[in-house]
Amino acid sequence: MAPPRWKSGDGRRRLLLLLCCCLLAFPCHAQVLTNNNISHRSDQGGIHSFVGTYGINYGRIADNLPPPEVVVRLLKLARIRNVKIYDAEHKVLDAFRGTGLNLVVAIPNEFLKDMAANPAKAMDWLTENVQPYYPSTRIVGITVGNEVLGGQDAGLAQALVGAVLNVHDALKMLRLDAKIELSTPHSEAVFANSYPPSACVFRNDLMVYLRPLLDFFSKTGAPFYVNAYPFLAYMSDPSHIDINYALFKPNAGIVDPKTGLHYNNMFDAQVDAAYFALEAAGYSGMEVRVAETGWASAGDATEAGANMENAITYDRNLRKRLFLRKGTPYRPDRVAKAYIFALFNEDLKPGPTSERHYGLFKPDGSVSINIGLKGLLPSSAPPRPLVAFKRAGAWGWILQYSAALLPCTLFSLALLGI
Repeated sequence: MAPPRWKSGDGRRRLLLLLCCCLLAFPCHAQVLTNNNISHRSDQGGIHSFVGTYGINYGRIADNLPPPEVVVRLLKLARIRNVKIYDAEHKVLDAFRGTGLNLVVAIPNEFLKDMAANPAKAMDWLTENVQPYYPSTRIVGITVGNEVLGGQDAGLAQALVGAVLNVHDALKMLRLDAKIELSTPHSEAVFANSYPPSACVFRNDLMVYLRPLLDFFSKTGAPFYVNAYPFLAYMSDPSHIDINYALFKPNAGIVDPKTGLHYNNMFDAQVDAAYFALEAAGYSGMEVRVAETGWASAGDATEAGANMENAITYDRNLRKRLFLRKGTPYRPDRVAKAYIFALFNEDLKPGPTSERHYGLFKPDGSVSINIGLKGLLPSSAPPRPLVAFKRAGAWGWILQYSAALLPCTLFSLALLGI
């Protein structure tokens, strides 16, 4: 049977049909771009300091790291949107302009005593390191010091509260107090004990500093940030801790004798221990967020468990656990969130070998600890010029959309009898 003849005006219809099919082949990105560029604000009008559940620490104690502009490309390729640094390096702040990535900057410990003694120092720091960059650089948080309490410097501990308050007052004068979260990360040294989780309480000798901090953060709505490392716990007592429990691998787990809650991994137990300590101190409504966690891919002979296999297992399973967007046994409605440590191996960090082997990526942008993230290079490939990646990306775009367009075009031609 002969195909039907097209009548007058069918040419225009043919063209319209072909055009519609071609348009359908190209997904609309307008809404995606809009969502990526809008401010993520809380009900109170402040910017959310964390998107999703997964972030990363970008430390730079090294002499071989790529420039911040390349790091931004790496973060986007790996789809990591929450980034925390340990200072306010201007090259990093410049590189993050207009990227939409959430950035937490830090006031290092050495500035705290001056800031506590002189409010003008806090304002000077903000006008130099925050005000010129915000909001084009999405500075969503400032950490004041790191692991101050529980250390050896009593004077630093005494200065922490004053520094936090003075930075907050300066933020308020700049009208940024409702837009930039203020916090301070703690180590496990602030706890008197942490096992079982329900027995965890803060050290009595630190409550003189913790009480005013917790009072302040409970008013601002900031989380309690803790650096939680199952690796360090396992390394300190490998003969009594099941490594499978530390690595999120199948194991019998533990049962808290007081609550009856079952824990099948140490990460959840450490987070809940912090919740119990907060509750015992009178702050049951405060969120716990993990400021650092990770596993070393290499270490000294005395550092039990520090190897690549365990690092891959822990970091990969941690990422899977966080992507479940669920809480802990004691706080099932509080979604767990964490910054992994770290983005790169830092070859100039002092201390044992493990300190220099937490990075997910190598300095050339290739993957070090393979947990399924994309790097700038295949792990075994030699470094290439930056332009090579741009060309590859362009060709990839062309091939992708050509492939999407071809079936639709053929379908249109078939309908038209061509």
